[in-house]
Amino acid sequence: MIQWKIRGENMSSCNCDWGCPCQFNAHPTHGTCEAIVGFRIAEGHFGDVDLSGVLFAAAAKWPGPLHEGNGTILLVADNKCTPAQIDSLLQLASGKNGGSFFEIISAVCPNVLEPKVAAITFQADRDKRTGTLHVDGVGHSKVEPIKNPVTGEEHRARINLPNGFEYETAEVGNTVHFTVTSPDAMKMEYSNCHAHLCEINWSNQAA
Repeated sequence: MIQWKIRGENMSSCNCDWGCPCQFNAHPTHGTCEAIVGFRIAEGHFGDVDLSGVLFAAAAKWPGPLHEGNGTILLVADNKCTPAQIDSLLQLASGKNGGSFFEIISAVCPNVLEPKVAAITFQADRDKRTGTLHVDGVGHSKVEPIKNPVTGEEHRARINLPNGFEYETAEVGNTVHFTVTSPDAMKMEYSNCHAHLCEINWSNQAA
């Protein structure tokens, strides 16, 4: 396997209620899981390919709980990526080069759509629980803090997973709205649902 390591930011929006039961090995709120996620690599590499500054996104859906598999996934690389960086992202996403996150996602998403290259705008602030993701021609999401229903004050909640394969700590937010408009197989639209923002620090190398 080619050695790789990436560190950066992730913002995920899904159709579950706040907290997302999937984070606790429970069934998703509505029985199915649908999501759009964005990533910004602050620093990283795949072999000798520098991935620092790379943006990528994905849309995914499962007909039932994630652990039952049969999911469908679409990977989108930012149009500022070089051909070598795009190839590296595809090899990472395949799960064939190790790393728990990519191995697990590839195992539960056997239905892989033709990858896309598109302009991606991604802004995320974990501490403020805010962010926006726009993938040209594919979809977008907007995240804000959860609000107290009585006072309107911002409510802060975290998920701590010491042995999590995606993150150790994530800030929970409210997805004001997210949608995927293309391709037809991935169309989805939801409002006021789960979001989490976290640091990613993944590799296939021994700690």
